[in-house]
Amino acid sequence: MIGEYDFGRIAVDGKVYNSDLIILPDRVIANWWRQKGHRLAVDDLQEVIAAEVEVLVVGTGKFGAMKVPPETVEALQVRGIKLQIAPTEQACQIFEHLCDQKRTAAALHLIC
Repeated sequence: MIGEYDFGRIAVDGKVYNSDLIILPDRVIANWWRQKGHRLAVDDLQEVIAAEVEVLVVGTGKFGAMKVPPETVEALQVRGIKLQIAPTEQACQIFEHLCDQKRTAAALHLIC
């Protein structure tokens, strides 16, 4: 599904994206923005929650600048969503490994 990732650029199913995105089992949500830039809040993930995924892989950026606060982790865990958090390059690899095994989504920050 993910063909390649580099700073500010990712290919998903052959289509190139140049902004943050969410990958759901049935679609890609392009131009994904968070309410507070480099801080991931549960409100930023409403589409993920609605999709009833089992696993969410969070790519925190090339250098890991996006933070996932404990309250976001807890809110997702309460909903039965397991988290994998890593810099985006590693997150892409984790997602590729998991996406055929479970209902998996990815929320990927492409820069920083």
